[in-house]
Amino acid sequence: MSDHLHHSSGRASDETVAAIATPAGVGGIGIVKISGPSAWAIGQRLFQPARVPEKLCSHRLYHGHIVEPETGRPVDEVLTSFMRAPHTYTREDVVEINCHSGMAVLERILELVLRSGARLAEPGEFTRRAFLNGRIDLTQAEAVLDVIHSKTRRSLDLASEHLRGTLHLIITDLRTERLGAQVLGPVTALLARYEDGRILREGLAVIIAGKPNVGKSRLLNTLLRSDRALVTPVPGTTRDVIEEGFNLRGIPIRLMDTAGLRDADTLVEQLGMELTRDRLARADLVLFVLDRSASLTREDIQIHKELGDKPRIILLNKADLDRHPDFAEIVGRFPGETILEISALRGDGIEGLKDAVFQTIRSCRLDTETSVVAPNLRHKICLEGTQGAVIRAIELVESGASAELVAIELQEALRHLGEIIGMTTGEDVLDQIFSQFCIGK
Repeated sequence: MSDHLHHSSGRASDETVAAIATPAGVGGIGIVKISGPSAWAIGQRLFQPARVPEKLCSHRLYHGHIVEPETGRPVDEVLTSFMRAPHTYTREDVVEINCHSGMAVLERILELVLRSGARLAEPGEFTRRAFLNGRIDLTQAEAVLDVIHSKTRRSLDLASEHLRGTLHLIITDLRTERLGAQVLGPVTALLARYEDGRILREGLAVIIAGKPNVGKSRLLNTLLRSDRALVTPVPGTTRDVIEEGFNLRGIPIRLMDTAGLRDADTLVEQLGMELTRDRLARADLVLFVLDRSASLTREDIQIHKELGDKPRIILLNKADLDRHPDFAEIVGRFPGETILEISALRGDGIEGLKDAVFQTIRSCRLDTETSVVAPNLRHKICLEGTQGAVIRAIELVESGASAELVAIELQEALRHLGEIIGMTTGEDVLDQIFSQFCIGK
């Protein structure tokens, strides 16, 4: 798909690189990956096949041992694949050594590979080489990272769409169109769905807020089905923000329990209040918890005021206790708002709460069925640049400006679109993108 891309940063290095490509820890299989012009020579130096073939064939899996080349001493029984360029992940010669997992054996094999002429790969260097060698474009390279970090089936589906090149094809089509008003529609549509991509990629930030001792930490534990937060009858136990993730019908949720908002008596409490208010300002949704068994207080009213127009669900907790006589007044204080009764202790009303959260997500314009979005901030900025340049070009045409001025704006639009797929992307941007990858990918 990306065979004809001409990247601004040239081709990958002629050096041969290697890294452990599997996570640290004990498991059945660990992989050491080698890529570059010396990959086959290094593999043949270290690999001793159980049955010597007439010749090594590309894309075959061979059984044997990795041995110390100086002594012939076996290090581990392995399955090794030798793969010739260009039909590899990096479009370079690649060798993958599948050994037993465990850091001692993996590090020993990697040490032998490095001593044989390879250098340790940098974070994301294998994927960067795949991009620089034209196998994938930059949106697909970023999608590799999104697949690895996908939190739900929905976010995985979206990342897989981009990995298959769907966004690449859209941007390429826009670049080959006669740039003008007809381009504004698709670009504006992608920008409108940026928030969908952000939520599916990063998770919806849901804050549990309220005064101390209304049951915020208990609610967090109940939603997570684990004792993540300390629950005590002592007000103010939570001093920091506790964050955990969970999956709500395909939408990743970043659930945060915050320090109870109140007048701070100490510096530690004051810092906790500041952190809570900072997270509230950046939250996508607030679960505002009130004590159903007690009267409304000045603190409750003040917290509700601080929420402003932030999307929220009001939760009347402690439904396992008797209602306070002023219950009707509590409800009347918040006309038109979503109000639910729950018991975080017993779990009453929790499924209804999940339904309400999901419906609130949908009402916030998140399209859970969309297949193509601008999934990250870099794409959004580039699309906004494209949009602005096209609008300026149209305005110049309508004002009777010269063709040269119009062409300058259209070239600017092309440049921004090229940045998305990596055709006009600088080294600093590439460094920032690939530094997010693990070593070995």
